[in-house]
Amino acid sequence: MRVDMVWDTLPRGNWQKECVMWLNANHLPSPKTGYATFFPNTTDYNLSDSPPSWSKIPSLRHAMTLWPQTPYFFFLDDHTIITNPSLSVESHIVDPTRLESLMITDVPVVPPDSVIKTFSNIPGDRIDFILTQDKDGLGHNSFILRRGEWAKYLLDAWFDPLYRSYNFQKAERHALEHIVQWHGTLLAKIALIPQNTMNSYTAKDEKQASDSGIYKDGDFVLYFGECDNPPERNCELEMRPYF
Repeated sequence: MRVDMVWDTLPRGNWQKECVMWLNANHLPSPKTGYATFFPNTTDYNLSDSPPSWSKIPSLRHAMTLWPQTPYFFFLDDHTIITNPSLSVESHIVDPTRLESLMITDVPVVPPDSVIKTFSNIPGDRIDFILTQDKDGLGHNSFILRRGEWAKYLLDAWFDPLYRSYNFQKAERHALEHIVQWHGTLLAKIALIPQNTMNSYTAKDEKQASDSGIYKDGDFVLYFGECDNPPERNCELEMRPYF
């Protein structure tokens, strides 16, 4: 099974180059193991007046075009790194039996009190979109999407100019939460899994993390939240200890 990793909207300048070099040298599985990586920039896509974070959606369509035989795409944004590259995406997450053991069912899609809940009793091999949630909502910075007509439908609906014109407070995150709650055909293909499976938070973002969401040694993926918020936060300084 091949999985392509899409790291979107990386920081600019020398820090960007260093990030890519470090990821390739240390924290990415080798292409020989069946993985490929893709590093698009926000400037690669026409977003009109939408915030740059919307670029994750066309970047995924771009990756699907570049690798037409790849079944799975693992998206990570520029505040997210793999901290345990020894884990396999397949055995750790997407294997149907493993996925069924991880799936969080019959819980509000948007915590704490959304009336729309995740479906129960969906087989793991029917799932096309795997993501986590924190205390505020869906984890839009780290997720896995399976190629297919459903994936095209999701990306087209998510990137609809109408939703981008709504000026949601949290941009594409709120747009995603909106469409999956009100379109049963989308919700039926989604699996929520424990946050620390592929989206752990640092202690600085503890208030937003779910009960399983604070990073521990050995966790697969680490998200640095709003680390680009000077002077309180600095992405480079926060990420360097993990280099």
